[in-house]
Amino acid sequence: MRTDNIADSYPRVNMNRKREHTDMNIRLYREGDRHRWDRYAMESDEATCYHLIAWKDIIEKSFSHRTFYLLAEDHEHAIRGILPLVRLKSFFFGNFMVSLPFFNYGGICADDDVIRDRLLQKAIQLSQEDGATHIELRHMYTIDGLLVKTAKVSMRLSVSHRSEELWDSFSPKLRSQIRRPSKEGMYTKIGREEELQSFYTVFSNNMRDLGTPVYSKEFFRNIMKEFPDSWICTVYTRTGQPVASGFLIGFKDMLEIPWASSLKQYNRYSPNMLLYWSTLMFACEKGFSTFDFGRSTPGEGPYRFKEQWGARPVQLYWHYWLKNGVSLPELNPRNPKYRLAISIWKRLPVSMTKLIGPTIVKNLP
Repeated sequence: MRTDNIADSYPRVNMNRKREHTDMNIRLYREGDRHRWDRYAMESDEATCYHLIAWKDIIEKSFSHRTFYLLAEDHEHAIRGILPLVRLKSFFFGNFMVSLPFFNYGGICADDDVIRDRLLQKAIQLSQEDGATHIELRHMYTIDGLLVKTAKVSMRLSVSHRSEELWDSFSPKLRSQIRRPSKEGMYTKIGREEELQSFYTVFSNNMRDLGTPVYSKEFFRNIMKEFPDSWICTVYTRTGQPVASGFLIGFKDMLEIPWASSLKQYNRYSPNMLLYWSTLMFACEKGFSTFDFGRSTPGEGPYRFKEQWGARPVQLYWHYWLKNGVSLPELNPRNPKYRLAISIWKRLPVSMTKLIGPTIVKNLP
């Protein structure tokens, strides 16, 4: 699926070029590579926050998954490409590798297409040795020669350093919706660990209502320990009850909100509007130039919600290597085989979903 008016600024990568890097060494990451790995990620235009090595520590600590972090190194020991891979293995969902699970971005980050191909071939070798059925690579560019899904886009908004200019760009209807929760006495707080309990209360309730297993609170705590540029924005009622909350991560010039939730019983007061406006003001104050609303399916409700703020779609390309005889994976709530499980999950007490949810969701990419 392709979508019109997609801000697709990333080039097509040809994996079929025949030029060789005969002196290139493809190997697994070692602890002594940490600073060199992160320096490469920070200097690369292709790299995202999720290419940083801290995510290896977070994923291993939070989910106990085995990771395969690959790097391409030339004869002078300079890193020329990186590929973070995580192995997910369970009885119900199978054995496969993803770069990166739980997040919107990842994949191969390399100096050129030949190094990308070398990294991919090494990943395939490791997958075959491990018995994996497929590899999923989450890119912002397309690669010839691999199966690809293009159903999702990232919604992004350019923001000014002055929130007043952003406010003036909104329609009168949008400004009225933003003011609504404040008229009901709602207010926001932006903080770090002190806001984690409020975030998790809203997040776990919302995930139950959606029929989706919830991550553990420790997962988010581990992120905050590793990333100083991570925050939580929460909307409270006049009595101090959290009703909407979002987790924020900043990297280079972009502020992202990978997780945002609200309590459905307060939807009539539009706390989400105050949540997103507060995070946009925060982005302006912190000097970020782009706000990433997260991924959406074009034409659906969350897409239209983000579009009303002025966000534009950036195409996401999820590429796949498949073991012979394996079909494209459909590990998502739209798969009819999960319909009954989702229906049952929505009826469980939130306390139970917080207890058993993390053991399930750790194997869902």
